[in-house]
Amino acid sequence: MPHHRPQPSQTLLAHPVIAVLRASHAREYAPVIEALIAGGVRSIELTLTTEGVFQEIAELKTRFADAAEIGVGTVTDAEQAQRALDAGADYLVTPVTVPEVIRAAVNRGVPVFPGAYSPTEMHTAWSLGATAVKLFPASVVGPGYIGQVHGPFPGLPIIPSGGVSIQDVPKWLQAGALAVSLGGPLLGDAFKGGDLSALTERAAEVTRLVGNVRDRTVDA
Repeated sequence: MPHHRPQPSQTLLAHPVIAVLRASHAREYAPVIEALIAGGVRSIELTLTTEGVFQEIAELKTRFADAAEIGVGTVTDAEQAQRALDAGADYLVTPVTVPEVIRAAVNRGVPVFPGAYSPTEMHTAWSLGATAVKLFPASVVGPGYIGQVHGPFPGLPIIPSGGVSIQDVPKWLQAGALAVSLGGPLLGDAFKGGDLSALTERAAEVTRLVGNVRDRTVDA
């Protein structure tokens, strides 16, 4: 086991929602990020399936430095990982378990959330030093899967991603998820000319649901 596993940021622990952004070009990101922040979402994942992420990330980090953390997602090889880290990514996310990507982040002390589906993949990622494991695609198995995994691996932090709806957020958090990752259900048509005030409302709804779960936990 690694001696210096990067820990989740205080931002993610306080606001356990990651917004996954996919657009035709990273130039489209800024107003959408503003709308998400206005609704209380503080962790933003810029996916490498979007053109221009490496060119835009420094400016986005400067612009939103006091309001959100900016990570890079869909990282699939060591070169992409190093470029993202050099660009100042606050964390890395992968769709699959790639040991070289995990090691690159661990060596730099940057949180990394590798994608995994089976218990074997999850344990492999955790053993390499992952901060948490991204359960992907989460909608295929549902929140009960976390409890099953936590049987043999009670200390393994899990972030569900892929097909997670806004209304499912409480179920995942109550099941023991460290955070939830939301793409289409949260972003909707924001990158297709949609109403950004509606995006802020959806983000605020997610924030409210998270707060309700935490209030119930405290009351219990």
